[in-house]
Amino acid sequence: MKEEILKKVPLFAELDKLELSHLAEVAFPKTSLKGSFILLEKEMGSTLSIITKGKVKVTVTGEEGKEVILAVLSEGEFFGDLALLDGKPRSASVVAMEETELLNLGRGDFLYELEKNPKLALTILRTLATRLRRADRQIESLALLDVSGRVARTLLNLASEQGEKTARGLKIKNRPTHQEIANMSGTTRETVTRVLGDMQKKKLISVEGDEIYLLEGEAFQESYS
Repeated sequence: MKEEILKKVPLFAELDKLELSHLAEVAFPKTSLKGSFILLEKEMGSTLSIITKGKVKVTVTGEEGKEVILAVLSEGEFFGDLALLDGKPRSASVVAMEETELLNLGRGDFLYELEKNPKLALTILRTLATRLRRADRQIESLALLDVSGRVARTLLNLASEQGEKTARGLKIKNRPTHQEIANMSGTTRETVTRVLGDMQKKKLISVEGDEIYLLEGEAFQESYS
């Protein structure tokens, strides 16, 4: 069962059956309830966690206790790799946004596979590069865009990472709450509510239940760039 789960994870797509079998033997499952901390910022890390079901947010906390969401990760994605690679404390906390099932790998087992499998190392490097680009976009957004632009950029990032193309536009499923969008955009929940309302009036988005549709694609981006 664990071997079948690992086989579907992009990180391990290049591993052969024997390598997958070894990882499955040493991987151990964990379930985290909604709202619970999976990792804590500044603690020492010893595991790599792969999401097999559910969704988590990667966060840091400012001096005044304000939460900033750096990323939202879902099934097939992983976290905890930085602390395993450099041996330093965790750079962020990870919180379950819903009940989340994980497969964890210990540092020794993970580094063993990494050292003997160049393709796995390249996949890790590509993932780190993607996350660095995401961080660069977030820093640029906070520095250069007004609040409406920051909220729009957050929606575009969500659509890029977990959106689905439909005849109506890009669909963001299981959208974050207004507070979570605010924490991603560096603003307040009330401001997010106002900005989303403005977008709906301009017919750039449609909000239906827990889904958001970006209706105009390039027009949406141009309106808030």
